[in-house]
Amino acid sequence: MPHLDLRIGYGYDVHQLAEGEEFWLGGIHIPSDIGAVGHSDADVLLHVICDALFGARAMGDIGAHFPDTDAAFKGIDSKILLRDTVAKVCTEGWGIVNVDATICLQSPKLRPHIDAMRECIAECLGIPVGRVGVKATTTERLGFVGTGEGISAHAVVLLGR
Repeated sequence: MPHLDLRIGYGYDVHQLAEGEEFWLGGIHIPSDIGAVGHSDADVLLHVICDALFGARAMGDIGAHFPDTDAAFKGIDSKILLRDTVAKVCTEGWGIVNVDATICLQSPKLRPHIDAMRECIAECLGIPVGRVGVKATTTERLGFVGTGEGISAHAVVLLGR
């Protein structure tokens, strides 16, 4: 049996929510009175996927590759960061097997946007949409997510070669 090399990566990120900010999540614009605050477009979902990809290859985190102290990344579309991450990670025969992510947000409800997020992420990663899982949950009004102060997300990826 040939040797199969697999690597798992995990990502976690948090962003503050504020009125008057645009709300980008999973590469799509979500109509909302609130949005995430950040140096880039603050797309927490794409950021955790980047972190998970870098982690699977032991390449550090998103901040090491796209520091928030670099003006070049101010306001940048996180889809650009994700595509660049894929280019950095998917070398030496490595490919993305699948991605699974969970968004923690009290409101707005995300179910109507999940399929569009999955399609956008799949396109950025260059994999079929059936290999991209995106789920959303509330925190039952507990903690900073539950009070509407912030959003968090988790992601795992599996790489293989």
